[in-house]
Amino acid sequence: MASESKDKVQNELDISNKVSELNITSSSKVTNDNPEMKAAMYASPKSEGSSEDEQLTIAEKSLLQKVVRKGLIESKYDIEIQRKDPTSPLYSVKTFEALHLKAELLKGLYEMGYNAPSKIQETALPTLLADPPQNMIAQSQSGTGKTAAFVIAMLSRVDATKNYPQVLCLSPTYELAIQTGDVAIKMSQFCKDIKIRYAIRGEQVARNTKLSEQIIIGTPGKVVDWAIKYRIFDLAKIRVFVLDEADVMIATQGHQDQSFRIRKLLSSECQMMFFSATYDEDVMDYAEAIVPNPVTIRLKREEESLDNIKQYYVMCHSPEEKYQAISNIYGVVTIGQAMIFCHTRKMAAWLAQKMSQDGHAVALLSGELTVDQRIAVLDRFREGKEKVLITTNVLSRGIDIEQVTIVVNFDLPIDVNRQADCETYLHRIGRTGRFGKVGLAINLIDSQEALNILCDVERHFGRKITLLDAEDMDELRN
Repeated sequence: MASESKDKVQNELDISNKVSELNITSSSKVTNDNPEMKAAMYASPKSEGSSEDEQLTIAEKSLLQKVVRKGLIESKYDIEIQRKDPTSPLYSVKTFEALHLKAELLKGLYEMGYNAPSKIQETALPTLLADPPQNMIAQSQSGTGKTAAFVIAMLSRVDATKNYPQVLCLSPTYELAIQTGDVAIKMSQFCKDIKIRYAIRGEQVARNTKLSEQIIIGTPGKVVDWAIKYRIFDLAKIRVFVLDEADVMIATQGHQDQSFRIRKLLSSECQMMFFSATYDEDVMDYAEAIVPNPVTIRLKREEESLDNIKQYYVMCHSPEEKYQAISNIYGVVTIGQAMIFCHTRKMAAWLAQKMSQDGHAVALLSGELTVDQRIAVLDRFREGKEKVLITTNVLSRGIDIEQVTIVVNFDLPIDVNRQADCETYLHRIGRTGRFGKVGLAINLIDSQEALNILCDVERHFGRKITLLDAEDMDELRN
């Protein structure tokens, strides 16, 4: 270990010593007296980052994650399972047939393109479908097959001969409820006797009506109104209760109290499923108050892999030189789709304009866009209509797009103290290198401060980041 540490320190010194070795000659230099370019280059990441975060709520982030992850993303995480009863058996499945699902449900899965369970489905579904029913708390992000897992369980538990609500799924927002409902409707398309009802804003039910749909998907406020205030369905008859996006639920005012009110009226036999992308103390306290005696599935974050990602850095001295480096990369590598991260909106807009002028199909995503506009941009990129997505902190965390083969950090991610944000770095470059393919991560370095941040990132992950000659990028062909 001591020798490894010594080698690591020496490597960092070697990197630092190479700062002055590389001088990029670009076709058009930026002048130091260009105030707009200087403002874009040196704008405070702290102030820009906070304004992005203010305009994108946790619920909006979760919605965007669902939009771009309409296909299944291969999980890079190992799964850790905790049980209240360590003697109870656990097993996983490799096929949907092994779960003995109803033929109509299996047909719906295949129609949706689900051919085999994802990693989390392999582990979660045998527990969710067990008899007697078992409660579950699961940490899982969008794109891992989490929604399909609990929808399979919801549809499997319904008694289609009984025309009253038996399954209740809570989502924190209207948009997220619609996303879940879309999955349930498509998956149940051949289950002719199963009916689904939204309990969301805009949905009206006459007083003294009794609901006949077996599955209710809605938001906490509307469910409280329907079930507790107007009593149009009976919470005591609910057999399956799903609470999705728990971390978003906690962040949304009033939802936590409303979900507790709903929980208190459920029967002790009701199966409970609790899902959250994060697993911090607030979420765990919330989960334990909602779900008794659960099987807990957690993602082991430290196992997120960089194994299939080649990491490089290029020394530059201006935004123009960074742009020239990107152009040189395109001259060497066949790129499917690329994501480029900038600190500021102004820099992102400048780069998007430059690339568009040079004939690249570019999409720009930044914080001033409305949610609908962001969804439209992401849809076009996901569908391949644009090959390059340039973004600021809006997409720093959690958004995965399958076909991305290269990630460029036009600016390295830093926290509010201008220190290396290693978690965000991992989220950014982790979008590439899936399914055994080799992904590329290119870091454009324009100052000693940026180089120091890069060294911190390299030390944190224990992975070498290789210096790349901006004028001779043939190494990328290997």
